[in-house]
Amino acid sequence: MKQTNVTISGHVKPGFEAVREAFVENFTRRKELGAACCIYHRGEKVVDLWGGVRNKRTSEPWEDDTMVIVFSTTKGMSGLAMALAHSRGLFDYDECISKYWPEFAQQGKDKITVRQLLAHQAGLFSFYETEDKSLIADLDRLAVVLARQKPAWEPGTRQAYHALTLGYYESELLRRVDPKHRSLGQYFQEEIAAPLGLDFYIRLPEEIPNSRLAILQKANLTLAIFTMPIPLFLESMNPRSRIRRALLGSLLSVDKERVYARNFEVPAGGGVGTARAIAGAYSIFATGGKELGLRKETLRQLMAPPVAPTHGFHDEVMKVDICFSLGFMKPGPKNPFGHPSSFGMPGFGGSFGFADPEAKIGYGYVLNQMRTYLNDPRDIALRKAMYSSIGETVPYNK
Repeated sequence: MKQTNVTISGHVKPGFEAVREAFVENFTRRKELGAACCIYHRGEKVVDLWGGVRNKRTSEPWEDDTMVIVFSTTKGMSGLAMALAHSRGLFDYDECISKYWPEFAQQGKDKITVRQLLAHQAGLFSFYETEDKSLIADLDRLAVVLARQKPAWEPGTRQAYHALTLGYYESELLRRVDPKHRSLGQYFQEEIAAPLGLDFYIRLPEEIPNSRLAILQKANLTLAIFTMPIPLFLESMNPRSRIRRALLGSLLSVDKERVYARNFEVPAGGGVGTARAIAGAYSIFATGGKELGLRKETLRQLMAPPVAPTHGFHDEVMKVDICFSLGFMKPGPKNPFGHPSSFGMPGFGGSFGFADPEAKIGYGYVLNQMRTYLNDPRDIALRKAMYSSIGETVPYNK
């Protein structure tokens, strides 16, 4: 049902009114429920909007500090944490993971590089224990399970979306190289979120009240055949398919009593936060990263073109062509979202965050009405308006 009397709050800088118009139209024309959008341009916050309701059942409004789970958009925040660790000399993207984590070398994984893992080229897209919440919470036990996994094929030959496993592997690698042996969620909180004052958590603490959290509304799966690529739709209908295996445990971060799980980390899909935090984090990386002391070499690598595996960018899990690099999605022919140097990550349901260093943009969009698009029309409308507002002509999904 279309919303005609939705309350929109926040502000836009003069010249960015088109973004506000697109945001309003998401409610009046595209069946938005509750959402927020934030944009930084050249380090300045030029758009900060929120509106609708955070809870459909109670009609409680979406407030300026409302947070929501963003599923795979979390991968981008994790990628920023890994990039910061790289910048501080904790690991090399082109070094073998086994150098830092010797047990990882089992089952033919001795030559897998950090770069291959972060580009979803390690062949480690699933393991069946991922629905065991006690295992995921015990990082020492989890490390043993991760180390004994066998790649589905020779690493570096094919790409397969590591929907959840990527974050677990990233976190264990980080624990091995960080002098304080922190998990990815802890590292992100202490080295990025807290210093920058960002409301985003890969490990949601107990003290966050339920009243700050938006309640998800499930996507209408009967419409998926019209919104998803047919090969992906057919794959998702098969309970033994790679995508179903890759997504095992995808709802572990959702909690009936507390909305979202507390003190629990799913670094590839369980992040909870605001659009303002996502845009703010990406803005730092889009404008040089001086606030975090980021090295130019790390930024250069984030901005560089992605390196394809032997068989190209066709993803064996998603059944479409996607470009990945260093923990992020990169712009490609099938998923243009900024200048070629951009890097970011969308999430199931429609959320998205990315950095565009050429345009010096940090962008964040979050919502609670889930959809099944790979390229959500609500997000596309906002990005189109954003680039038109700065006089840029970059590709965007139509």
